Amino acid sequence: MNIKTNISNILNDLDEKVQLVAVSKTKPTTYILEAYQAGQRVFAENKVQELVEKSAVLPDDIQWHMIGHLQTNKVKYIAPFVSLIHAVDSKKLLIEIDKRAKQNDRVIQCLLQIHIAQESSKFGLSEDEALELLEMNLANVSIDGIMGMATFTDDKQQIRSEFKSLKNTFEKAKSKFHKLSILSMGMSGDYDIAIEEGSNMIRIGSSIFGSR
Repeated sequence: MNIKTNISNILNDLDEKVQLVAVSKTKPTTYILEAYQAGQRVFAENKVQELVEKSAVLPDDIQWHMIGHLQTNKVKYIAPFVSLIHAVDSKKLLIEIDKRAKQNDRVIQCLLQIHIAQESSKFGLSEDEALELLEMNLANVSIDGIMGMATFTDDKQQIRSEFKSLKNTFEKAKSKFHKLSILSMGMSGDYDIAIEEGSNMIRIGSSIFGSR
């Protein structure tokens, strides 16, 4: 497995409007450094403890993203340095992020997670709940966009229709809240469809680092 080649192959597929987030969860720091040496600067973790440990020993110019479900009692550990929190799925979590960002004299960027998949196990907000959160005026949080995960299925038409639905929600929200700029959807198995449907941020793990 050649991490550098994998990254350059993916980047060759993307135009410059699409940001690649390298999902480094469960991967050793040596792998992350290989990707870093290939020019990748944005990495994502889904466990707070792992994120804190890796950020402490890896280069300072890495932008760390928190993906996956985030518990409110864990926000304080990543608030000093996290670059973007992907999966904000409740008002309570948003208020906690604002509070911890203020304590660290920062504004933390966030994405609202919309539930688009048919699996009930996935977290996320309805469109109406997301629009309600966008109305909140929090000084230390910047909601910059929305994200969602399609159903884990081989049915490409279903995946496409779920991404279309997320794009529609994004356009509706953006027409009211003009500063929204990020539509994050697409992972190793479906990022090509996600980009065709308007994604400008993809989260890629196994296609870069190999399967877990």
